[in-house]
Amino acid sequence: MMSAIKVIKTEQDYADAMDRLMTLMESAPEEDSPEDSELEVLALLIEKYETEQFPTDLPDPIEAIRFRMDQQGLTQKDMKPYFGSASKVSEVLNGKRDLSLTMIRKLHDGLGIPADVLIQERGASLPDSDGILWDHFPLAEMKKRGCFPDFTGSINELKVYSEEYLRRFLGSVHSSCIQPALCRSSAHYVSDKEVDPYALLAWQVRILQKAEKIKTNSRYEPCSINPAVMKALAKLSWSSQAPKLAEEFLSNLGIKLVTEPHFEKTYLDGAVMLDSNNQPVIGLTLRHDRLDNFWFTLLHEVAHVALHLNSDATTFFDDIDSSEKDDTEHEADRAAAEALIDSSAWSTAKVRESKSERDCIALAKELQISPAIIAGRLRHENKNYSLLTNMIGNKTVRLHFPD
Repeated sequence: MMSAIKVIKTEQDYADAMDRLMTLMESAPEEDSPEDSELEVLALLIEKYETEQFPTDLPDPIEAIRFRMDQQGLTQKDMKPYFGSASKVSEVLNGKRDLSLTMIRKLHDGLGIPADVLIQERGASLPDSDGILWDHFPLAEMKKRGCFPDFTGSINELKVYSEEYLRRFLGSVHSSCIQPALCRSSAHYVSDKEVDPYALLAWQVRILQKAEKIKTNSRYEPCSINPAVMKALAKLSWSSQAPKLAEEFLSNLGIKLVTEPHFEKTYLDGAVMLDSNNQPVIGLTLRHDRLDNFWFTLLHEVAHVALHLNSDATTFFDDIDSSEKDDTEHEADRAAAEALIDSSAWSTAKVRESKSERDCIALAKELQISPAIIAGRLRHENKNYSLLTNMIGNKTVRLHFPD
C-alpha cells in the first residue's frame, strides 16, 4: 500500500523518508506499481533535501583553471591574455594572487569556466559590465583623493582590481542621476572641449558622497526660487563671509552646496544634480578661485535649479568659459547676470567707460554687492582680463571651503 508522501522539511522528515525508501527498495516493487512510483518520488524528494541541506563544495578555481589548461593543452604562456602578464599567470596559478573580475570575465568567456566556480559562490553570475571601460577612470587622481579608502596598494595593483573598487565607489551613492555622466541619458553638458566622461562621473560621485552627509534646513519646494530670491542671494556677496552665508541661504531653500576640485579633462566650473532624496545639489569646483567666478557660477547653477532641473533633466554640468552654449545655458546666464547686476543699472554705469576702481566700488556700494562682481562683469564684457585684477578676489574663495 502506498504511503502518503510529503515535502521533506525537517531532519525527522528526512529520517522517516530514508526508512521508507529502504523498506521500498528491499521489497523490490514491480515496475510502474504504486510502490515503484512512491520509490521514485521519495528518491527525488530526498535528493532535493540533501542538495539544499548538504551542498557539495564548488571546485577550487585554480584547479578548474589547471583542468581546462590540461584539457586544451594550454601552457602558462598561453594564459597571458587572461591574466595580463607572465608574472601574474604564475602568481595566480600558485595561489599568490586573487582573481580579479576582469580575469574572471576573460576566463569565463574564453575558456568556458563557470562563473560561480571562479567567484566561489554557488549560483553567482558575473555583473554586467554595461560597456564601461573600467581602466578609463582617472585611477591615480582618484586614489590620491581617497576615493578608495580600503585600498593600500600601488597604482599598478589598483589597475588590476579597478572594476571591484570602482563598483564599490559607484555603489556608495544611490542617486539615479549618476549614469548620465557616462553620456547615456539626460545629463546636460555643452562644452567646446573634449570632456572625459569617466572623470566627470568620478567628480559627480564625489559630490554626491559629500551631499549625502549634509542636512538642509528645509525641504526644497519647486517654484521657491524667483528673481527676488536670486537677488537676495547676490546681495550676500557684500559680506566678507559671503560664500558661507550663501551656503546657509541655500540650505534654507533646501539646496545643498558642495565643493570638490575638478578632475583633469572635465573643464568643469559647476553642476546641478539631484541626490538620492531628489533634493537639488549644487557642486562647485572653484577651479577659478576668484569671487567674481564664484558668484556668477553659483547664480548660474541656482538658475538651472529654478528653470530647468526636473525628473526628466536631472543633471547639468557647466564650463562657464565655453564658447558653445545652447538656449538652456544662455537662459541660465541671463538669469544669473540679471540677479547679480540689474540690466538697467548696468546700462548707465559710469564704470563701463572709466573702468576705474573708484567707480567699481561706488557701483558696488549702490547695488550692495561685492566689487568683484562689478569687476568680473567689466572684464568679461571687454574681453580684457587685465582690468581691475585687484578687485576680483583672487584666491579667496577656497579659504571658505577647506574640505
